[in-house]
Amino acid sequence: MSDLLYSETEDDLRAAVRSLLTDRAGHQELLGRVETDSPYVPGLWKALAGDMGAAGLLVPEKLGGQGASHREAAVVLEELGRAVTPAPYLTSAVVATETLLALAGESAPAAELLVGLAGGRTVAVLAVPLTATPYAEPSVASTVTGVADAVAADVLLVPRADGLYAVPATEATVEPQTPLDLTRPLATVTTEAASGTRIAGPDEAAAAVRRGLLAGAGLLASEQLGLAEWCLEETVRHTRERHQFNRPVGSFQALKHRMAQLWLDVVGARAAARAAADALATGGPDAPLTVAVAQAYCSKVAVRAAEECVQLHGGIGMTWEHPAHLALKRAKSDQLALGSAGRHQDAIAGLVGLPAPA
Repeated sequence: MSDLLYSETEDDLRAAVRSLLTDRAGHQELLGRVETDSPYVPGLWKALAGDMGAAGLLVPEKLGGQGASHREAAVVLEELGRAVTPAPYLTSAVVATETLLALAGESAPAAELLVGLAGGRTVAVLAVPLTATPYAEPSVASTVTGVADAVAADVLLVPRADGLYAVPATEATVEPQTPLDLTRPLATVTTEAASGTRIAGPDEAAAAVRRGLLAGAGLLASEQLGLAEWCLEETVRHTRERHQFNRPVGSFQALKHRMAQLWLDVVGARAAARAAADALATGGPDAPLTVAVAQAYCSKVAVRAAEECVQLHGGIGMTWEHPAHLALKRAKSDQLALGSAGRHQDAIAGLVGLPAPA
């Protein structure tokens, strides 16, 4: 395993993404959009994916990308998690992109799609439920529910019994659903059997989809880390400023203990998320195990951090005007996304040969 500390390049990338999100997609902007027809901030995807080049971090330079790695993509997701940003980055720039990268050497249509994705001109979404895991075969039904960011997609990557197809969104029926997390829209996607272009046969498609979902699960841990960090920082800030009995509430011993424990949890989540991003970047044989460990741990930390944020803010944490509920809903949604903690724990047991109790 290489050094898990952030490089200077990664720090510069973080600063640029955070500055963009602060200017264009702050929490007050999101609170005004989450109950509209579209939570996506106009122009944000072009600025992030195209102008900044974040969508092409995983794509080689010969296909128009940045030729970076999962470590840099993880930094972007940390910042998107901190801001609870509605953007199809995880679904398009990670899951769909990684799926296509597995096929680019053998499939010209896959390579062509990657060029569009890398430039931020195209959004592609793998047409599987948000809860799909890397450990099971994807659904090949003509109608799939719970597809994240399908409403923003230009192209849908549809697994079928005879392979993987690229279907223009205009040739599919996309019906929005009401999600728990209003910043990550879900939809039911229906496609006709004759629609789209086949880009891989069944065996290649299955392996590519598993690779895409594994990368998604591993980098989702970084989104969860960023969310947990924001919750902790916001809670510490509030308890310093909020006074009771002429003292900051953060000075009370019981609250100190709770925030100290949460800090330890976040530090552990950072180590797990960074290890997963590094394992994916280096392509080591331990990547599936490292990803499963990161997801099993980080999903729980994000939920706990968001719950503490809501509770320790007192009454204002329960209001719609405060962004704590956005973090809590994203954390709960992420807890099921790309496999629950229990599903990843089962995978860990299988990968290390740990038998279940008799």
